[in-house]
Order: sequence, then structure tokens, then C-alpha cells
Amino acid sequence: MFKKDNLRFGILLGFIAPLLSLVIYYFAKFSTYFTVSDFLHFVSTNKSQVTAISVPCLLLNIALFTVYINTRRDKTAKGIFAITLVYAIGAMLLKFAL
Repeated sequence: MFKKDNLRFGILLGFIAPLLSLVIYYFAKFSTYFTVSDFLHFVSTNKSQVTAISVPCLLLNIALFTVYINTRRDKTAKGIFAITLVYAIGAMLLKFAL
């Protein structure tokens, strides 16, 4: 399954990886202090937390991108990179909008 070289597969991986990272990050750092709704409210009211949370969440995309580039699956890497840019720009816009 992970041996595909497909743009759609890269987009799917690039979309799911930060969400999975966010869930892992929430349980590792915040689950003892906040419920999920309190956590989302905390992030929406603190601008600095948008960057603090978005960077670790995009690390999994960076790792996936590196793996797919090094194994010469460029179409999949291109999809991961595109979605990483979308997430990063979205996080930046969210930070400035709050």
C-alpha cells in the first residue's frame, strides 16, 4: 500500500498525517489538562498556540516527504508537499485572523 507513487495517495497521506499528529500531540501534552472542546477553545483564544501546535503536527508530513523523496516516489512526495504547504499557510492565516 505505501509503495504507491500516486499524487492522490500523497494528498491523502499529507492530509491525514497532521491530523494524526494533532491527536497524538493532544494526548501527549494536553489530555490531562483539557477536554477536547476546552483544548480547541484554548487554541482559538491564544494566537501563540497556533504556531506551537502546527509545527509539531507538520513534522510527520516532513518525515513522510523525506521518505518518499529518498525512495524516488516523486508523485506521492509532491502530494505530501502540496498539502503541507496548505496546512502551513492555513495555520499562518489562522494565526493572523485570531
